[in-house]
This record gives sequence, C-alpha cells and structure tokens, in this order.
Amino acid sequence: MAPSIPSHAQVVIIGGGIIGCSTAYHLAKLGWTDVVLLERKQLTCGTTWHAAGLVGQLRATSNLTRLARYTADLFTTLEEETGQATGFKQNGSLSIADNEERFEELKRGASMARFCGLDVEVISAGEAKERWPLMHADDLVGAVFLPKDGQTNPIDTAQALAKGARNDGARIIEGVKVTGVVTENGRAVGVTTDQGDIAAEYVVNCGGMWGREIGRMCGVNVPLHASEHFYIVTEAMEGVAADLPVLRDPGNYAYYKEDAGKLLVGAFEPVAKPWGMDGIPEDFSFDQLPDDWEHFEPILERALHRVPALESAGIQLFFNGPESFTPDDRYMLGEAPELKNFFVAAGFNSIGIQSSGGAGKVLAEWIVNKRPPMDLWDVDIRRMLPFQNNASYLHDRTVEGLGLLYAMHWPFRQYESARNVRRSPLHDRIAAAGACFGEAGGWERPNWYAAPGSEPKYGYSYKRQNWFENNAAEHRAVREGVGLFDQSSFINFLLQGRDAAKVLNRVCANDVDVPVGRAVYTQWLNDRGGIEADLTVTRLAEDKYFIVTAFATQVRDFHWLQSLIPDDAHAVLTDVTSGWATISLMGPRSRELLSRVTSADLSNDAFPFATAQDIEIGYGSALALRMTYVGELGWELYVPSEFAVNVYDAIVAEGQSVGLEHAGYHALNSLRMEKCFRHWGHDITDEDTPLEAGLGFAVAWDKPDGFIGRDALLRQKESGVSKRLVAFTLDDPEPLLYHNEPIWRDGAIVGHVTSGMFGHTLGRSIGLGYVHNEDGVNADWIKAGSYEIEVACERFSAQPSLRPLYDPKAERVKA
Repeated sequence: MAPSIPSHAQVVIIGGGIIGCSTAYHLAKLGWTDVVLLERKQLTCGTTWHAAGLVGQLRATSNLTRLARYTADLFTTLEEETGQATGFKQNGSLSIADNEERFEELKRGASMARFCGLDVEVISAGEAKERWPLMHADDLVGAVFLPKDGQTNPIDTAQALAKGARNDGARIIEGVKVTGVVTENGRAVGVTTDQGDIAAEYVVNCGGMWGREIGRMCGVNVPLHASEHFYIVTEAMEGVAADLPVLRDPGNYAYYKEDAGKLLVGAFEPVAKPWGMDGIPEDFSFDQLPDDWEHFEPILERALHRVPALESAGIQLFFNGPESFTPDDRYMLGEAPELKNFFVAAGFNSIGIQSSGGAGKVLAEWIVNKRPPMDLWDVDIRRMLPFQNNASYLHDRTVEGLGLLYAMHWPFRQYESARNVRRSPLHDRIAAAGACFGEAGGWERPNWYAAPGSEPKYGYSYKRQNWFENNAAEHRAVREGVGLFDQSSFINFLLQGRDAAKVLNRVCANDVDVPVGRAVYTQWLNDRGGIEADLTVTRLAEDKYFIVTAFATQVRDFHWLQSLIPDDAHAVLTDVTSGWATISLMGPRSRELLSRVTSADLSNDAFPFATAQDIEIGYGSALALRMTYVGELGWELYVPSEFAVNVYDAIVAEGQSVGLEHAGYHALNSLRMEKCFRHWGHDITDEDTPLEAGLGFAVAWDKPDGFIGRDALLRQKESGVSKRLVAFTLDDPEPLLYHNEPIWRDGAIVGHVTSGMFGHTLGRSIGLGYVHNEDGVNADWIKAGSYEIEVACERFSAQPSLRPLYDPKAERVKA
C-alpha cells in the first residue's frame, strides 16, 4: 500500500537519517508536534546505517564541542526514555601521538577540553598501552584520554530518536520521495512528492548526500560531495574487551573500535575517492560500494604495525560506503539565505553520529524561536559561497577533505586542492614579488612574502614557522615605513536609493547619516544586542553608500541587510565586489608615497581620518578611504578592476624611493592584534554585544529613531556586563597563542583566547579573549586578578589590558 501523507504540516523534514530523526525529536520536545519526516526508502538507509558510531566530544572549536557534548549527554538517557536499545556506552577514547608535534596538538586540544568542562587526561605512552594492551606503543610520545567518550549503534540510535519523536506526536513516513520544494514570494511553502503534495510552513533539508540535489530543487546552495569511506571488521579477537576504548591513531590515518568482540578498523586516508559524480542511483538503499583493497592496503599495513595481533586475525567484512563532505569539513546548519523558512542540516563529514543530538537541538530551537540559540558561525550555512556548489570544485576538494580529519591541524594550514578559484587582478604582480598565497573563501591571498631567492612555501609547526621572520620584517615595515597590502578579497556592497540612509541607519549601531565623503566604523546588531556584522560604511552621495566587509561574511552580511530593507523602501542592495581591486598603503610614510602618485591634497586638513575621496593615480582613479586595520596612517584604495595593474605599477615604481615593502595577511593580523582590533567570527559574534566587546564607542545611543538592538544594549548598560573582551600579553616571549587557549584568573578558568598572534613590536604573544564572572566584570575586577594562559597544558603568566597595546590614543592613525 502507498503510504498515507497529510496535505499540510507545520514542518516537513526531508531525510530519515540520524540528523532528520534528531531534528524531528527535538521539534517535538519543544511542543511542535505537527511535524512530518519523509524518507525516500527506509530510515538510516543512506549513510547513517554504516557509520562507525563513534561518539567523541572534543571538536575543533568550543562551540562545536558544546554540541557534541550535548549529544553524548542525550545518548546516556535516550534508551531509558524511549525503550529502544541504542548500544551506547561510554568506554572512553584514546588519541595517540607518535611525534612531539602531534602530541602538542593533542595537548592543545586537551587544554580546550578543560575550558569546555570535559574530563580529559594527558597520559604517557606506557599509560596508553595499559588502557589499550593490543597496541604497539614503543614509538609513541604520549596520548590523551577522554573517559566520557564512547560509541553507539547508529541504526538503533536513530530509531530511538524516531521513536521519541513519534511518542511526542511527530509523524515519520517511509517510502515517500520528495520531488520538489514549493516556493512562494521567496519562501518555502511545501513539498511535492511521488505520493502527493504537502503544504508546510517550514521545510528542512536533512537529505545527507542528497542534500545538494534537494537544495538545487529550490535554488539553495548546499555544497557537499560524497566520498568513499572504508573500514574492515575482523573476526573475534582475543583481548578485544567490551570496555576497550576507541583508539584514534591519526598519524597512521586510522581509528579502532570494539565491535562485539571484534575490531573495526577505519581510515581517513590523505587521498580520498570522491563518489557519485554521475548522481546517486535511484534505488540506493543500504548499499555498499565496490571493494578497493589496493586503496586500503597502505592503511592496513600501518594498522599491522600499530596492532600486531591483526596479523593473525581473520577479516569478516571489508566495507566501503559513501559519506558526504563539505569544502571546509564543517557541516551546514541553519536557514538558507536564498529562501525563507527553508532550513538545512547536511554535510556532516563523517561526524554525523556524534553531532546529531546537538545539531538537531539547535536547529529545532532556531526554527521555533526564529534565531540561532548560540553562536553557530562555525557551521552556519551562510558561510558557504555560491561558487562552492560547482561540481568540479567539490570533487577536487573532497579528494583532500576526508583525510584532513586526521591530518595535522597546523596553525595557518592551507588547502592544497581546488585552488586558484578567485584571483585578484594583481595576482601575477604580487606573485612576482614573492607572495606565498593562502586560500580564503576561494581567494588566493598573499599571506606572506618570501625573500628574494627563497621559496614561498609554508613549513608548518606549532612553534615559529618558516615565515616568522618574514612576518616580522613586513610588520616592522608597516610600523616604521610603508607597506602595500593587496586586499582585493574585501567584499563591497552598494546601497542606493532615496531611503538608503533611513534603512542603513536603522541597521547600524553607529550613526551613518553623515555628510557625503564620511566613513563610519559600525556594527550591525540583532535585537539582543549581539553583533551580526562588523564593517565600514562610507557615504558616497545623499542616496548612495559603500559598504566594506570581510570575505567570510559575504553571503551572511548581504542577506542580513537585504532582509531588513522594508518592502516599501526605495533602497537597492548590490554586491559590487567583482568590480573592484583594493590596494592598501599603510605606515607612517604612506602619505609621502601616495603624494608622489596623485595630485590630491592628502594633508590632515584636506583629507582627515575616516573620510573618502576620488583621486587619480597613474592613468587610473581610485576611491581613497582613509581607514586602517593596522593602527597606522594609511589609505585603502578601491580601484576599478581593469585599472588595478596600472595603479599598482605606478605606486610600486615610486615606492622604491621610500622603502615600500609588500606585506601579507599574517602581518595584517599581527599588526591588528597589537591595536586590539576585533575580528568578527573570532573576537565578536552574534552572542557578544558592543559593551562586552569594548566597542561602546561605536554606538550612537541617541541618534533619532534608534537602531536594532538599542533597547537590549540600554538594559545591559544599566545592569552591567558579566563578560568582557580583554587583551593579554604573555610575559614569556617564547609560547605562541592561536585560539581556544584557556584563560586562568587566580587559579580558575574564566575564559579562553578568541584570537592570538605574535606582536613583533611588543616582542611577545598577544591574545584577545573574554573573561567571565557571574557577579559582573569591570575594570577593577579585571585589574585585581592574577592571570595565566594555558598553552598545551602548561600555564604562562599574562598581563591584561583594556586599552590597545600599541598607540592607545590612536595618535599615529590620525597623524
């Protein structure tokens, strides 16, 4: 019999894997019972059924760790709640290191785990051997043990979530294929299926490796690609006890899991095999992919070294099944920017089981409350860019992406695959100048410059990398002379129309109803006062504004502003990024250099800070904006793309006489850190307010008609803050800070570093991070404490500051 489907539901969920089941479960828990989950075949038949079922809690960031921890907590009670066995057990996990660099990575992760409240132990190779007796451990230098990690049966756990959802009123219907998403006025309003249509208020794409195809039904960008994923299961082995911890051996690309007295050995090999380039077969259900012993053999050889007992163990199963991967190995969650009320939870990169509880919970809360319940930028679908849905790009990135799960997570590590997607008009010029390029949002960006005769290539380490001195030289050039930055990856919007000022002034916390030619640094806030964007706005005309933001938030920021333009407003938002190149000249000699290539008056009186003018350079012209992210006198030059090379050549030709040096994004970062300039996504997010972030100076409290978030900020201003962003410098000049290092105050953890870098002017590492205190945080409380920052499980004394560490009065910027 054909399944009976309703004509209407409040929410339709597409996909019956563990993510779809978790979303239905959590929506029902929130009281939304008019939920219908549609599965094309049977629950779990795509990728959930063959997952290894590892339930680790420590992820790459503190927020993702919070979600994974919730999953583990949920699984401890799910069987009792639903009566459906899950097979969940907390037998712990052991991650091993066979070299000092890997051990430092593990210890840095252990430090973050402490901040996140996880039980974690850093142990010796001998102690690791005691916990995992079958392991060859003579070549190990140490390990990290998380006793609350575990494993579960993926099918049973998904069924338990489905049962819990049904018990609370949700409907789960198998054997129904969604064939389309119905849209109306930019909103999802239902689905079409092979059994009839369902009208809905919300549609949720939990389609797993079908997620991209479902997104394409309605013009939504869901960039993911399937990859083959391999494991073997041995016959029963002596010594494989039921409480044997999960073993992760990332240096050999492998993980080991007890499976009913047998051993499952899986791999995240460096060169993966993308799958499904010609589409997923229509009848795919609980399918396996063909064996490939030749591909798996190098992994098995390494496994025989780590677990010698495998030599005599029989292999009961060789398994190959597909898993979906995203371009940055982080899953996608949230409302699609292209389509209102269409939500996505897909692309889980082989961590779907351990992410399922947390992802389902926060997505359900996002749908019900119409906003994310926490900072989810790590996985927010709005970080994805349209070009990333390109099939060739996805295929090539997936070759690398799977293996990155177990590769070294070096600071500043760059992708090697799917490169040269977006290039500045100046690319060839700066390559000739020695640029070592990194990739960000598809852009090839100069991160640092190699000295003449040396190769512009990274040598990775957790210590000082091979470009450290290059970075120092670029940093000094900007502080003492003049540096040139190619910042063409800046994102540029135009807002035009007679209502542009009214619309933008409502969105901006600062006052942007300013004279033509003025530039304003501002935040965009949500109604809770959280910072949704951090950018500059320049008024070009009475009815025209130029908005500059970061590459990472191109889609997010455009969508945020677009969604806040009233239907009856005469204001049009346009992304003009591709039309411009950006050359920044920064440093105390920038005025001297720029004066040699333009006839414009660059004096303070004629061209003050935070203003913009059109100027001629070479045979071209530029919108010159006197603004800085490095804390020195300088100009950002926005040049029409076709004139960029001519303008660049003119500047470089004259620059030789004033000691012009090229500078990269690593220098930009070290320079901004000394000035304590915030970075959205790290130091400020939608969970942080300007008062907490020390940005109250950029709030126009009394401007007419107010701004979004003003009421929340006024309440916080009255009550005081319980967290505050603080700058720290380490007393010891040797350790390096990156992010997520715990901050200790008087022997207790009070926060963590949000971004870190070595400050070459100061001669030591700098970290920005929030300190928390339920009873309130003010300057006196901050000054009264004694601080340490934990780096790889070792604490180093640190000094706090609420002022910029360099030029706190901004005298150099306004020189």
